[in-house]
Amino acid sequence: MKPLKLFNLLLNAFGEQGWWPVTEPNAVKPSYKKRAGLTKRQKFEVCIGAILAQNTSWKNVEKAIENLSRNGLLSVKAINSCSQKKLALLIRSSGYFNQKSVRLKRFAAHIVSCYNGSIEKMLSKPVEKLREELLSLHGIGPETADSILLYAAFKPVFVVDAYTKRIAERVFAKKFHSYAELQAFFESGIPKSVACYNEFHALLVELGKNYCSKNPKCSECPINKNCYYYKQ
Repeated sequence: MKPLKLFNLLLNAFGEQGWWPVTEPNAVKPSYKKRAGLTKRQKFEVCIGAILAQNTSWKNVEKAIENLSRNGLLSVKAINSCSQKKLALLIRSSGYFNQKSVRLKRFAAHIVSCYNGSIEKMLSKPVEKLREELLSLHGIGPETADSILLYAAFKPVFVVDAYTKRIAERVFAKKFHSYAELQAFFESGIPKSVACYNEFHALLVELGKNYCSKNPKCSECPINKNCYYYKQ
């Protein structure tokens, strides 16, 4: 089976996911919805969410974002001027909150220093240069950088996470030895499209959360007949 077939199987099984969840105007909680575009506040929220999502579940991130929203802290200027101690308390649910509050402050300060506070100016940079810049910021690794590139900047970069690796190795019976290798495998097997990369990653997460977990529910999985791991 090829990546494109897996994408179509998952889309048929789960439907469109409406990723990345962001907060609508006059709301405080992120929601899943197919959107034509994002406001500058929502783009910054995606960046914040990508940093907060490190080593935790989205449910925990959502609580942190809701706290930030209620306190008017979903903007570059607000995060930059907020004390690190207050920020840490508000994002406590996301885990490693002291480290993450420092990373959020550093990220906001970088945008203020280099782009006069404009998240849109930063995200408009060419994909290679923007990825290099994001990875140069302490605490931002490939998965976080690529999430920002795909979901906030709308650049065609496939996001790889733990679900992606686990599912790929089980379904395709292949061992992947690096982030870049796994990313290249998917990018070479599906159309180079922001919409496709977005939906595929979301569908892999859906499969990983509900079926292809560390202790997989293979007999219930909607794609088990096409999975090498299940067949064995």
